[in-house]
Order: sequence, then C-alpha cells, then structure tokens
Amino acid sequence: MDQTKRIALIAHNNKKQDILEWARFNRAFLAKHELYATGTTGKLLEEELDLAIHKLQSGPLGGDQQIGAKISTQEIDLLIFFWDPLEQQPHDPDVKALLRIAVVWNIPIACNRASADFLVTSPLMTDAYQPYLPTYKDYLDRNYETQAAQIKTAQEQLALV
Repeated sequence: MDQTKRIALIAHNNKKQDILEWARFNRAFLAKHELYATGTTGKLLEEELDLAIHKLQSGPLGGDQQIGAKISTQEIDLLIFFWDPLEQQPHDPDVKALLRIAVVWNIPIACNRASADFLVTSPLMTDAYQPYLPTYKDYLDRNYETQAAQIKTAQEQLALV
C-alpha cells in the first residue's frame, strides 16, 4: 500500500454531520489521499472540503455495493463508515455485505469518529504499508465435483420425501 491511500467515506443520514465535522478537522490529511464516497455523502464532503471526491451511487441505490466491489478488487485501502447503530436502514443487507467484504479483504475499517481518529493518526498511514492480503486458495481450489455430487444426493433425497 502506497503512502497515498484510497479512502472510502460513507455516512448514514444521522451521521452525516459527524463525518462532515470529522472531515473538516482532518481536511489536510484527506487532501493527501484519493477519496471515494457514496452519493449524498460525497456531494456534502466535496462542498465542505473543496476536494475532488469520486462519487458513486447513494448507498440505498447501490453505492455500498459499489464500494464493496472496489474493496474486493483492491481499489480501496481504507473504509471510514459512520453508520447509525440506532436506526434500521432500508439497505441493511448491503451495509452488512460491505462490512463483511472489508473484513474478507483485510482492510482497516473505522465505524465512528474515535476509530477514524485512531486510523488516520497511525504511523502506518504515512508510510508504505503492505497489508496481509488473503488468497483464499483453499476456498478457490475446493473440489467442485465433490460438491456437485453432494448437491445431487441432497436433491435426490428431497425428491423421495
């Protein structure tokens, strides 16, 4: 991972003010990096910071999934996601999938101001850093023939019921 990081910024509606305040305080830091954001958050941050931001779709319209896809192709190095734990979101499955894929690909995640502060002040943010990138070789090399036979057996058993 280079010194310039690709950072995704996301905030639920009730956390937009928090991320704007946090980003304003950390503007000098953010200006050194490539920034990505979901729709509304990206527009608000771009106006607030006067920085270029790669804006994707709004979260409920697929933006969370777009960020997740970028994580899975190693196009995002860090996720700052101020999510609202007190309000159910209409796209909760997308939110869970995004957090899962960030863990799968071992990227740092900040879910609130305190964890974001810890991440951006880490010495690893200013140096080149090579994170452990899982290969999932065992998963990818699993025996498909064995799985196909197991599925066929299960289907046959269901047909007998």
